[in-house]
Order: sequence, then structure tokens, then C-alpha cells
Amino acid sequence: MPKFITIGYGDRAGYDRTPQPVKDAAHAQDAKLVAGGALVGIAGTPVQVRNPEAAGVETLAGPFMSSDLPIAGFAVIEAASLAEAIDKVSQVPCAVAHGVVEVWPLK
Repeated sequence: MPKFITIGYGDRAGYDRTPQPVKDAAHAQDAKLVAGGALVGIAGTPVQVRNPEAAGVETLAGPFMSSDLPIAGFAVIEAASLAEAIDKVSQVPCAVAHGVVEVWPLK
């Protein structure tokens, strides 16, 4: 079955203004994804890694990309199609709490 990487973006303000029943249902959807075998996690502090021409590893604390909302978490899910993957993540916390979820097909 095809796999997809999902990246959830959201902030505390958006989460806090979302009604509790909506948040509860969204967390239940996360639990359902995990029960179905998805790898789901909360994002920690990133580190950039470079090794130009394999001449030496360079690291830099912090994200490489920036966005209006911070990365809140990620998941690796299986779905029969992109449409099914979208359906699976359309009810997770970042999608319903004024954030956004990117869905990236793995090829």
C-alpha cells in the first residue's frame, strides 16, 4: 500500500481557540491512525545537517524552512490513494485547530 508523509503545522493560539469536542475528536483520529500502524510524532527542535562534497559535517540548530505556523508534528501513514490519505488527515488536530497538514506521497 502506498505511504505518505504528513507534516502538521499549528500553534497554541489556534489550538486553544478550537472547541474542546473538536479537539477531542481530532486526538481520537490521531489514536485511530496509530492503532492502524501509522507512525505519528510531535516535532521537536530540528537540526540542519550538511556535508558538502563529503568533506565534513556541518550542523546548524533550527529549521531550514520557515512558515507562518511552526511544525507541530508528523506522521507516516498508508493509504490506497492520495484522496484516502487526505481523508485520513483531514480530522487530525492540526487540520481542525486552525493549522494545516501537508501530505507528501512517497515514491
